[in-house]
Amino acid sequence: MHKEENGAAAENAGVPEAAAAPARAAAPTKSRAPKKSRAPKKSGRSAKSGAAKSRSANGATALKRDGRPARRSAAVGLLSAVALLAAGGGMVAAASFAPEPSGRQQLEVPLASVPAGASQDVCPGPAKLLEGTPVGTDPQFSPESATARSTVSAAVVGAAGALLPGSRLSALGGSELELIAKDPGSAKPPAGASAQLAGVIAGTPVKDVTVLGADAQGNRQPAAAGVMAYSATDGDLQGSAAAACQEPLNDLWLTGANTAVGRSSVLHLTNASTTPATVNLELFGKDGQIKAPGSRGLLVAPGTTRSIVLAGLAPGQERLTVHARSTGGPVSAFIQQSVLRGLTPGGVDYIAPGTAPSALQVMTGLDIQDPAGSEDLSKESGFSDAAPALHITVPGPVDAVVEVNVFGRGGQKALPAGGVVTAKAGTVTELPLTGLPAGQYTVSASSDVTIVAAARATRGLKASQPTDFAWAPSTGRLGSQHVVPVPPGGERFLVIGALGERATISYTPVTADGKVRTAATADIAGGTTSSLQVPEQIDKSPVVAYLVSAAGGAAYGAVLLEKDGRNDVATVAVTPGAEGQEKVPVTLGY
Repeated sequence: MHKEENGAAAENAGVPEAAAAPARAAAPTKSRAPKKSRAPKKSGRSAKSGAAKSRSANGATALKRDGRPARRSAAVGLLSAVALLAAGGGMVAAASFAPEPSGRQQLEVPLASVPAGASQDVCPGPAKLLEGTPVGTDPQFSPESATARSTVSAAVVGAAGALLPGSRLSALGGSELELIAKDPGSAKPPAGASAQLAGVIAGTPVKDVTVLGADAQGNRQPAAAGVMAYSATDGDLQGSAAAACQEPLNDLWLTGANTAVGRSSVLHLTNASTTPATVNLELFGKDGQIKAPGSRGLLVAPGTTRSIVLAGLAPGQERLTVHARSTGGPVSAFIQQSVLRGLTPGGVDYIAPGTAPSALQVMTGLDIQDPAGSEDLSKESGFSDAAPALHITVPGPVDAVVEVNVFGRGGQKALPAGGVVTAKAGTVTELPLTGLPAGQYTVSASSDVTIVAAARATRGLKASQPTDFAWAPSTGRLGSQHVVPVPPGGERFLVIGALGERATISYTPVTADGKVRTAATADIAGGTTSSLQVPEQIDKSPVVAYLVSAAGGAAYGAVLLEKDGRNDVATVAVTPGAEGQEKVPVTLGY
């Protein structure tokens, strides 16, 4: 266990360091019929509330001719021609000095407000051991171990001076398990109220997949987040695992699966919506993309979870990335990954989706143990995956040149194997992180093409003892108002990494009595990683969550979970914050 602190400690908290051209009317002549005027181009604004109609029209009135020959004298005809030319000249002059049509004006792209909706975050169910050797992709599970414990912790936070939004923890089928806050309806907060209120769930035991739901309030997205934590001290699934409750999406990337001998990878797809979902899987291994029969057209009915043994699709893969895309209803996706080396448990974890493919991927919350002991263990037969490493997947057709940087407490650390690697297109490349001094780290991978990545941390240095591991998915940059729940028990750290520039972090504890405590701030130097050890209690009330905001340089966060005296480890990336009322750009055109 590595307890690191940067800077002075804060009271009760342990603060770390750280247009179209205008139409012109042509003068009619005797030899040519007048041209028809062109209809103006329309300029409208499409928005959710309805499209605005164009009310401008441009064009010149044309003179009609009956086709009969004129029987006038030559003098009269000449005078008429002169008059007509004069009139025509006036028309041209008028057209030249007339204001330009409004369609030539430069218009800013408008933003339309989208009504806020309720949130539904899916929390994974307890880890379960596969029974025997599965045939195909459908799993059979053994009973849970005697000491296995699975809990959900969550926090829902109202705006300052506002009532809490209606919120609850429910079973996947819809039945309510625990009420967090009643729907306030038309009730108003007391006059002069300015404090923030919070509703919490502190380690509620669960036996299956659950859904954390929160209603929109005042046309603002609810600020809510949950975490599911699993631990066991006996059986083949010894260790700790944790994952943030996940917003269902239609496109998800999961990196870190392993289907080699002694490794078990089960993909859980959950559809919490009322619309059927059809999921297609793309699989990437160390030798390239894997075309697997049975990986497409997977139906996930509303209110159900479908579990797939990945060894049935891609057996013998030491490193595997899964891209899940759904049509119809959105889904959540987790991979339950476990290791058994002979009779010795090698750990368990939930692999959660990372950020979408991009040229920059950042992972934080990695706790690296003694480098010499870790390297020696990884040389033992069957222990090659018992060492820290970075997995890089290139989904496109072009090889990637990736620069990897590692930032610790004292600044950037050099990688013994070098910081630049070429990752082949369509493959998963592993970069060892062995040799780094013990401590907590943030890893960045920047590439000349889009990539996805995740980093593995391990605990345990003896082959004869149970070990554990944790995958840190890539995460987005911290913004404002992130709700960061922390499960009860063990040692808990809020880990923040700042890349290029100094970042200022504000963190506010939320306790089990529903109080939002006094905020504290931390100044984190660029190119460093800092951590705050979460206190067990504040004023005799357990700490359940933090409200985290960041300003200044780019910063990234995660919660690191460990247990004193055991090799248990788990990492949970900070989920995106509530955005308030969302605005979307409106397309101008026909």
